Amino acid sequence: MMRKLMVAGNWKLHGNQAMLRQWLADFDAFDESLKGLDVALCVPYVYVPLLKAAAADSIITGAQDVSAHDTGAHTGEVSAKMLQDVGTQLVLIGHSERRQDHGESDDLVRAKFQQALAQGLMPVVCVGESQQQREQGEAFAVIERQLKAVIDLLNVDNAAQCFIAYEPIWAIGTGLTASAEQAQEVHQFIRSQLASKDVTMARQIRLLYGGSCKGSNAFELFSMPDVDGGLIGGASLTAEDFMAICQQAKKQLNKTQSS
Repeated sequence: MMRKLMVAGNWKLHGNQAMLRQWLADFDAFDESLKGLDVALCVPYVYVPLLKAAAADSIITGAQDVSAHDTGAHTGEVSAKMLQDVGTQLVLIGHSERRQDHGESDDLVRAKFQQALAQGLMPVVCVGESQQQREQGEAFAVIERQLKAVIDLLNVDNAAQCFIAYEPIWAIGTGLTASAEQAQEVHQFIRSQLASKDVTMARQIRLLYGGSCKGSNAFELFSMPDVDGGLIGGASLTAEDFMAICQQAKKQLNKTQSS
């Protein structure tokens, strides 16, 4: 089956209202058809309502995290219901920086995933290995463990709204990038793990690559059979760089449709 390509930006701890308004104006100014692609932007919580209001339906509104709780005495937390209430459509879960900086466990990732699904959000579950783990031959074992936290919650009814993002930690913000072949190898492994539960579900879920993806390497990455788009960090901070990646995704889509 043909899965719709997704290009999702992650602003991390960057931005302000003026930057977001300018970014959206610049992005719209390209006036290029991205029909057939899903395009999303994940901004800090406080800018989600502005993104939703300003982008209308042209860009999927994303948040970078969600609480594992739905209500209660959890100061500083933002629930999935609150995110849904202000127009959020997609949410990142278990990003490597959350796992590292905040000690997020696989169990916590699972709880957040459940909350996102319960409110109809599109969860993007992030998995990936460190450079040391890759060098020690542990990449697949690490990813298998991370997937186990959510795999039993996936089924043919929710797979189309769920994403797994492979982020080799060693390639995030370092300028290093997994080769297209390395990315495909891991994405194929992820898809095989999903297929061990349900083949149909595994074919539906979209797998994104995250890790120094940019306009110069996006086409090659997106041409891999199990790479269904990208989770873009630094290159999403300017509309021009982000659009360059979207253009490569569109180019890949056109090639697939014409073949």
